[in-house]
Amino acid sequence: MKYTVINVNCTEALSEVVQAILGNVGFDAFLENENGFEASIESTLFQEGEVKEALSFFDDQITYTIEEQEKQNWNKLWESHYNPVEISDDLQIRASFHEKDPKYKYEIIITPKMSFGTGHHATTTLMLRNQLSIDHQNKNVADLGCGTGILAVMAKILGAQQVDACDIEDWSCENALENATLNNVDIRVTCGTVSDMEKLDKYEIVLANINRNVLLDEMPTYHSLLDENGLLLLSGFYSEDLPIIKERAAEFGLKYDSHLEKDNWISAIFKN
Repeated sequence: MKYTVINVNCTEALSEVVQAILGNVGFDAFLENENGFEASIESTLFQEGEVKEALSFFDDQITYTIEEQEKQNWNKLWESHYNPVEISDDLQIRASFHEKDPKYKYEIIITPKMSFGTGHHATTTLMLRNQLSIDHQNKNVADLGCGTGILAVMAKILGAQQVDACDIEDWSCENALENATLNNVDIRVTCGTVSDMEKLDKYEIVLANINRNVLLDEMPTYHSLLDENGLLLLSGFYSEDLPIIKERAAEFGLKYDSHLEKDNWISAIFKN
């Protein structure tokens, strides 16, 4: 069997978006590299016109090449490129084929497939570090736009009682449940938006690692889900966007508490 492989050169910030778009036109294996990523699809399913149309919006932001190859073991390729990630002195993210490192108090095992959230991206790292700084014990937690489910899994590992998550992509929802199983925790995942989500009335902690525009638009929803004195953890925006995020949060009485920064990305904590 032959596969068609597209090699995309793009920024880290665009990578997840372009991967999601290619996923929508049938690509089902993704391998990140230092310049962007490769994606593959069975050649019999490949429609060049669909791909060109899907990527036309990014014409001035990405470059790509397309070639046909013999079947490769994409799992082996992915494994050879995926290294464990140290989030902090207490937390490591690893894949199931890595050995457990006993020096870490916590670990999360992730098989990312096409979903966002492996620990390699700065926003995931920052959200996890913020989670490590707050008490989750017996708290109810919502993870909105869960990707691999890594933040939801972290919440359960830190002692959360009920963890509810949602994502608009089918494969993300499936992947989040698979990763929860890998880590021996139980989370409830809804495929859809926060409006569709099977949820509680209120949460002590709400997590949202998405992007600036979605965060601004959905701030009223985040506020409505927060319990009195609840905490809202946000990421997916740059340092220059922090003032507008603070301003929007303040419109709903959410008080800025603190933030972490890495590679110009921000994760901020707000209190209800």
